[in-house]
Amino acid sequence: MQKFIHKTVTGLPFKYIKKLRINIHLFRYPKILCNRLSFHIFATMKREKQHVTIHDLARELGISGSTVSRALHNNPRISTATRKQVQELAASYNFYPNSMASSLRKGKGNTIGVIVPNINRSFFSNIIGGVEEILSQSGYNLMICQSHEMLQKEKNALLTLMNARVDGIIMSLSMETDTYDHIESVLKRGVRMVFFDRIPDTLQVQSVVINDYVAAYKLTENLIEQGYQKPAHIAGSANINVYANRKQGFIDALKKKGMPVDNPYIVEAEMTRQGGAGAFRRLMELPVKPDAMVCSGDLAAHGVLLAARQTGVDVPGELAITGFANEEFTPHVSPPLTSVDQRGSEIGRKAANLFLADEPASVKRQLMIEPNILFRESSMRSVSIENLK
Repeated sequence: MQKFIHKTVTGLPFKYIKKLRINIHLFRYPKILCNRLSFHIFATMKREKQHVTIHDLARELGISGSTVSRALHNNPRISTATRKQVQELAASYNFYPNSMASSLRKGKGNTIGVIVPNINRSFFSNIIGGVEEILSQSGYNLMICQSHEMLQKEKNALLTLMNARVDGIIMSLSMETDTYDHIESVLKRGVRMVFFDRIPDTLQVQSVVINDYVAAYKLTENLIEQGYQKPAHIAGSANINVYANRKQGFIDALKKKGMPVDNPYIVEAEMTRQGGAGAFRRLMELPVKPDAMVCSGDLAAHGVLLAARQTGVDVPGELAITGFANEEFTPHVSPPLTSVDQRGSEIGRKAANLFLADEPASVKRQLMIEPNILFRESSMRSVSIENLK
């Protein structure tokens, strides 16, 4: 009887199945038959529409949805036999509990949101690795979003994380971010936030940065001490703290060495290979060409290096080039590119520990890490690398 009814009703249109389910109950078939028949009908529809739910499993087994949920989470209040039965049925349907739905109900899901400009940059991927290393030990999972250097995507990412009820957010600002209303809105809701690298320095937030100013100062100072007479600076967006600090470090090093600060030799560009190549062309059109370029990013520095090669400019004989970030390609280009190791893994670990720290999130606190400058052949003229270390 059960086999016949199952085979018959699963091929019927929904309106007839719905009607038949009512009639089945009127005929007072045994409870287990009704439960299984109802589930088979529902499962057939589900295969066409959506995934099986906890309530579908409960209907199949003739138990409550809360019992299924507890069994799936190995709650000791549920008997071993029931847990096994529930988990085997869930596995047969490839069912997994919806952890996001659970966090929405509880208001807490042991999940931390992380927003980075671009995950394909080794600096940011190293930071994510450092964050995960620390937070996983405290039972947290990460939900990672990318802004792709766009303010609107950054806002969308924050909204997504807030809707997911994350327990906190660790982030770095996009290149376009010049207002902080969206961040203030999150802070007002009491969500713990920690920033790294690019930070909203006018807000009362906690952050981890490296000493960008000192790194740029030392790079510029080293070039002057080697005999370079006309250094130029390829700066990033002025509204981003890290680029503003690097620019100031460059300027102060010139002043300290008694060299003029000429505005035409400081150009703002996108920190991409195309942006670096464009800045190179602009600077090389000046009446007195620069003999060194301190770039605020490795991609821009690589763009300068490629443009110099295309135009026959010798590096480092005629032009020294330095970058910033120590991206993975920097030791492998020709000549190897001088850069600054931003110690991304350490930044990530410190940001995670700052998140876990038992202190009010409203207290402004900044951890500063000293940079590691990696002198390589692209900025070498007369001093050996060993003497620079």
